[in-house]
Amino acid sequence: MIKNMLVIILGVSSFMTPLFAQSPYEGYSIEDWQKQLETEGVFLSTIDTTLFKTHLKTLTARPHVAGSKTNEAVQQYLTKVMSEAGFEVTPYPYDVYIPKEPGTSVIEIVTPTRATINQQENILSEDPFSNDPLLWKGWNAFSGSGDVTAQVVYANYGRKEDFETLKNMGIEIQGKIVLARYGGNFRGYKALFAEAYGAAGLIIFTDPKDSGYTKGLVYPEGPYYNESTIQRGSLLTTDFTGDPLTPFEPALPLDGKKKIKRIDPKDAQLHHIPVTPISYSAANQIMEQMKGAPVPPSWQGGLPFTYRLEGGASLQLRLKVDQKIDFVRARNIVGVLKGSEFPDEWVILGCHYDAWGFGATDPNSGTAMLLNLSQTLGKLAKKGFRPKRSILIAHWDAEEFGVIGSSEWVEQLKDQLQAKAVAYMNFDGGVSGKNFGASAAPTLKKLLVEASKKVNYPYTQQSLFEFWKKDKLHEPNIGNLGGGSDHIAFYMHAGIPSLSGGAGGPTVYHSNYDSFEYYQRFVDPEFQMGPMVEKMAGIMALRLANGTLIPYNLNRYATDLQLHFDNATAKIQKYQPDFTGFTQAQDAITQLKITSQQLTIALDQQLSSDMISTKKRKAINRQLLDFEKSFLSQKGMYFGRWYQSLYASSDPFSGYAAWILPGLEYEIALQATNRLEEWDRRYTEAIQLLNQKMQTLTNSL
Repeated sequence: MIKNMLVIILGVSSFMTPLFAQSPYEGYSIEDWQKQLETEGVFLSTIDTTLFKTHLKTLTARPHVAGSKTNEAVQQYLTKVMSEAGFEVTPYPYDVYIPKEPGTSVIEIVTPTRATINQQENILSEDPFSNDPLLWKGWNAFSGSGDVTAQVVYANYGRKEDFETLKNMGIEIQGKIVLARYGGNFRGYKALFAEAYGAAGLIIFTDPKDSGYTKGLVYPEGPYYNESTIQRGSLLTTDFTGDPLTPFEPALPLDGKKKIKRIDPKDAQLHHIPVTPISYSAANQIMEQMKGAPVPPSWQGGLPFTYRLEGGASLQLRLKVDQKIDFVRARNIVGVLKGSEFPDEWVILGCHYDAWGFGATDPNSGTAMLLNLSQTLGKLAKKGFRPKRSILIAHWDAEEFGVIGSSEWVEQLKDQLQAKAVAYMNFDGGVSGKNFGASAAPTLKKLLVEASKKVNYPYTQQSLFEFWKKDKLHEPNIGNLGGGSDHIAFYMHAGIPSLSGGAGGPTVYHSNYDSFEYYQRFVDPEFQMGPMVEKMAGIMALRLANGTLIPYNLNRYATDLQLHFDNATAKIQKYQPDFTGFTQAQDAITQLKITSQQLTIALDQQLSSDMISTKKRKAINRQLLDFEKSFLSQKGMYFGRWYQSLYASSDPFSGYAAWILPGLEYEIALQATNRLEEWDRRYTEAIQLLNQKMQTLTNSL
């Protein structure tokens, strides 16, 4: 009966509003939606807006790199706060293969003058945190060890195309020390490409054109990098994400009962050349002595002289790095607020807690927000508003070394997560400024938009939705998830719908100045953004947790797929003008549009009837949870089998960018055409599988 009605309605117009009463919000019956509105009202009135500042100050009292004693103290604090809030807290330990500390490093100008280059931020009288004895010099984790003296070559951002440009210009890279500025790609790819092109070593600096005096006042007068600020960071560039010795397997403790087969470290995908970062004042000391040909105009940075491609024979640098890599105990801290009706359906929120220094913006503004949220949700449960589905709040360790903690957890619990996880929401550095932005899987984009309408932006008379969308007519721009943070394993390996969101602005990223002092001076002196992001995160979590059915926006699949295939086709036609498109996939998308609308209408009718038994709700939810898995492929990507989602991955050439339809994006990056038919078939099969699952659910209602 339902199926016949749907055909009649859709035959009139595939975009018409159903003729019967709809539930007021996707996934909710009328009764449950009224309860949800009451719950949200109590939630918003329960938030203690003063605690975010308290948590942030406590979390960032000392530098706390993964594996350090101070990071263990942070673990204890996280456990204490969430346990007292009513969460069941479990530590998940792993022995991961990372450098525990910088080791030793030296950069010297050998000729024509002699000078030792400074490798640590200046101590500032205005910032007492800058004098902490636990602060380390600038370093890049997973540098190779070595001691080289050589000439210098400037390689712009150290992208593959930059090295190709140098090669085409006849600039010799073999055996030289490359100087490259941060930006344009993940720092690990700068090292990967430098080594591939024969460099003996790599020095990376932040150019003032990218963050420094050309942007505005520098710290401590303003928010931008000063002359001594150094960006730290990992260089890890494996063809998978997580611990470098245990792809596809969790790096369980070496002394545990279950033994995990690990790659021999000598066979791991690690760099061999020495690499270290410096400030722009240190780069200035080197670059002002370079005598080669001027750089192309787009390679010119913000230092007050013409940049040169080469230093010449007279300018010799010494670069020495001795960095030990070994097993370090990392621990994820995961709290569970058990659901009242569907405890085996999980809504997961997370942020890492390890930092390169104090980590006030990155990551611990997100950590502090989630701690506050755990307290608010705990109070809500005690008032009788326990969520129907379980809400998990996870604090990940060793993210800064290569998104390790969360990846190991997903690998350890992959089967459970694929059966139970409704969504993963990431808030890495989630309260780092006064702007707002977000990226999401198709099914969660409407959730973001609708939740933002319920939250007031603190510094205007607008809702967050109005502030966020600015002059857009309908809704704000929602990005696509790329690399660089803890959503990767959930979304790109396990096929769990994910989003990442929060507030941002200028930061002293990965430097020793990312302290509580910096935060209260320049990020949010009024401490209003933490509570705002908590309201947004909490409403999204509660809407996912309390829906009569899981409230995915199913129609967005077809809309977004159409957009992404159109974009991919246009890119291919730039180098293959006679390419006619992905005809099989296009036909599948057309059918998916119809099927998803049919299913949405059928679900709305079920919800409007208020007659769905608990058993039936569980059965429907199991099928809804399986939709995103349609895009998983055991074969994975040609650039790495671990990346098993055909829908999304991080860009294997930049590390940060979002690749939607990554199978196609890889061919486009190579300007290849020989596998396009294969990808048309593989994507068609995935879309048809999703279509089939939707049809099966529709027919069962």
